[in-house]
Amino acid sequence: MAKAYRHLAEWFEYLNDDCDYPKWSQYFIDGLQNFGCGKKGLELGCGSGAFCRLLARAGFSMSGADNSPEMLAKAENLARNEGLRLSFYQSDAADLRVPGEYDFILAPNDVFNYLPPEKLLSAFKHAAKHLKRSGIFWFDLSSPYKLCEKVADTISADDREEVTYLSFNRREGNRIVMDVTLFVKRADGAFDRFDETHTQYIHEEDRVSAALVGAGFETVAVEGHLGEKKEGSDRLNFICRKP
Repeated sequence: MAKAYRHLAEWFEYLNDDCDYPKWSQYFIDGLQNFGCGKKGLELGCGSGAFCRLLARAGFSMSGADNSPEMLAKAENLARNEGLRLSFYQSDAADLRVPGEYDFILAPNDVFNYLPPEKLLSAFKHAAKHLKRSGIFWFDLSSPYKLCEKVADTISADDREEVTYLSFNRREGNRIVMDVTLFVKRADGAFDRFDETHTQYIHEEDRVSAALVGAGFETVAVEGHLGEKKEGSDRLNFICRKP
């Protein structure tokens, strides 16, 4: 099967239209303002750049980084279509290499679930190198509860006029393997099939917190999705500061 997001990039935001990107982005905007952050930000694992575009429209100077060339191409196209001048860089979250330093780095929507536990410390250290002093590092993880209780050993499906999405999910030790199939409608009415594999790792909060300490971060808060209680939440938000 093809690597993750090789084919899904074209359809990612369309198929995730129920996640309410504007509300999710406002959660970050309000938090960053409360922390007194500057305006220069990087979205790590930016995908097709939804958060970059929304924060840019709110007055932030945004750049994005992702290791998928297909996602970056989509991000550049969407930003250009909206009249936004954003910078995008191809870089892996495990070994972040982008120009300059930032007031904050955001990594929403499961970015670090794609890294095995042994790579988290190095990844966090690389993020720290690109933050200014007192900069905010804010990322979320799909929680162990979500991955183990809601995703493992299930089938996800989304059937629409232009595209059908199927994901066959199984747990293998500390990871969830998702075999994704897309059926994309052609102009003649027939469908093309595309397959790719996604692997997400289950990260326990205490191990993530230990890696953050090892990378020199101070943890400001750990909370659930959009600030809800973390117990039973599908996501854990780690909000950290570089001393």
